[in-house]
Amino acid sequence: MKVKKGDKVLVIKGRDRGKSGHVASADHQLGKVKVEGVNIHKRHQRRGGQNRQPGGIVEVVAAMPVESVMLICPSCNHPTRVGYHRIGEVKKRVCRVCKAIIEDVKK
Repeated sequence: MKVKKGDKVLVIKGRDRGKSGHVASADHQLGKVKVEGVNIHKRHQRRGGQNRQPGGIVEVVAAMPVESVMLICPSCNHPTRVGYHRIGEVKKRVCRVCKAIIEDVKK
């Protein structure tokens, strides 16, 4: 999967089309990502748990398919497809628009 945690992405499909945000989590096996502030769903939460947390309606970020988002290049700030170039023994992600290397975000 070419999108990783911490990347800034633009939503290109669905009801949140045009919104952007940072990837909160990425599930490589299911091919889904959670983007902060995008695809918010309301969940009816029951009261309970060890700490007796209050119930009510809670807003949660739902996962969306990785095909619905496009990476925003940190150097040119354009939505771009991601390519790969091999530099020595290391495979790096590359912006297809400006040809800049996209560094991984430090966690």
